[in-house]
Amino acid sequence: MKIKKTWVTMAALALVGLSSCSKFDEINTNPETPEKVKSSMLATRIILNLGSQSSQKGFIQPYLLTKQFAWTELVEGYQYNGFGTMDMSLTSINDAHFMGKFATNETLKKSYDGLMHFARAIKFYDLTMSVGDIPYHDALQGESDKIYFPKYDTQKEVFLGILQELDLADELFTAGSKFDGDPMFAGDINKWRKLVNSFQLNVLIQLSKKVDDTDLKIKERFAHIVANKPIFTSNADNFQLVRSDKSGQTYPFYKVGNNYILYPMMSDEIIKPLQERKDRRLFFYANPSEAKLAQGLKEQDFAAYTGVSPSLAFDQLSAITKSKDFSKLNDRYTELATGEPTQQYGYAHLCFVIAEASARGWVKESAVDWYKKGIEASMSFIASNTPATTQFTHDMPMDATYIATATANYAAAFPTNLEAQVEAIITQKYLASFLQARVTPYYDYRRTGYPKWKINPASSLNADAPDKIPVRWRYPSGEFQQNSANLDEALKRQFNGVDDINNLIWILK
Repeated sequence: MKIKKTWVTMAALALVGLSSCSKFDEINTNPETPEKVKSSMLATRIILNLGSQSSQKGFIQPYLLTKQFAWTELVEGYQYNGFGTMDMSLTSINDAHFMGKFATNETLKKSYDGLMHFARAIKFYDLTMSVGDIPYHDALQGESDKIYFPKYDTQKEVFLGILQELDLADELFTAGSKFDGDPMFAGDINKWRKLVNSFQLNVLIQLSKKVDDTDLKIKERFAHIVANKPIFTSNADNFQLVRSDKSGQTYPFYKVGNNYILYPMMSDEIIKPLQERKDRRLFFYANPSEAKLAQGLKEQDFAAYTGVSPSLAFDQLSAITKSKDFSKLNDRYTELATGEPTQQYGYAHLCFVIAEASARGWVKESAVDWYKKGIEASMSFIASNTPATTQFTHDMPMDATYIATATANYAAAFPTNLEAQVEAIITQKYLASFLQARVTPYYDYRRTGYPKWKINPASSLNADAPDKIPVRWRYPSGEFQQNSANLDEALKRQFNGVDDINNLIWILK
């Protein structure tokens, strides 16, 4: 009887336990938290990841690499041509394929799949542009095919895949429908088609040294897109984040909570070209030198602005800081919570891409017309995103009359020979990229040699080639530790086994 009583008690406790578990699940279910992931939720995360930039010091660092500033806090590697390793994480797109799987109908599936292929294309483009050969076909196959140690594809194979995915993204968006979860274009598939095709033109121009490759068909692809597919037509098409005076949405270098606004000094790589051309973008990018104002110059004087060379040794920069003879960043970047929209890829950039392709004879377009359009788009973007007050314009406005006159003057001075045309185009593309598009000007520099950035061997952190700017990043240590056999093969194939920042990747050969 005692044994029987014990079993009854245990059974009763078990029933209580089961009932408690059921109630526990009910009690701990948050009615405000979705239990299922939606395609739109994934889309929002992925799009914001594609369009976001770091804030504060992290925001400025890519522009130290592109010589737009000198930094006075401490010695910065990018400013002095010191490159480290590149993060090769793919977590930002590892669940992108679920967007299409969770879609509620076939046309939405096509739109979300189009977004997936575009996101993949950008991610793999960024990685291969940084290091060279990367895992592509085997990448992200751990869950589906149990490929935990992906092989490295050649850079040519990666670019062929990127171009194919961009073509597929355009096809899918064409057959798709407006979709939810898009903070950039509100799910407008026509806007996404313009972005996909415009970005492919950017990819193709970065392959300019491989123009004769019969597999890539660079000229044919470029001409087909320009003639037959939608591309950006104005700044309204820009792939950009519009900033607001809300927490988490302010301009990345806004002063609130930003301890780094004292450290940037405007570079002469930006100041001098604008001064030489009497280009009023100078007054929107920079503030006048305090020393020059003390000497009696006005803030409307081009000569009142002083750029410093980012190649100067750090102790020399410290001395200039004390002299106050340098230009700081324009107040609109630090005093306005909204700042200006931050572009990843914009219409002005596209105009210069087409201008270069036209100069090279890839398309039957007028190089000078696209060159002029690019400058106009740059000026119009800046003017439309700057309050018309003395603090931000220094009483040197860029109204429609000024922009028309300035662009006409630039067009009239456009060179006649190819090399000079490429230099002019890349220089203007660089000036239009001030605090925009992150490292794109660096990619143009290593491909074309323009702009002709100054290099100081005495201050260089590129120990093995102090007279050069590195042309790539090294592979991350995690790849050596976890995927060493495949990485070793890729290094032997590319660089005789040496992972060096001065080794040319395939697209630069």
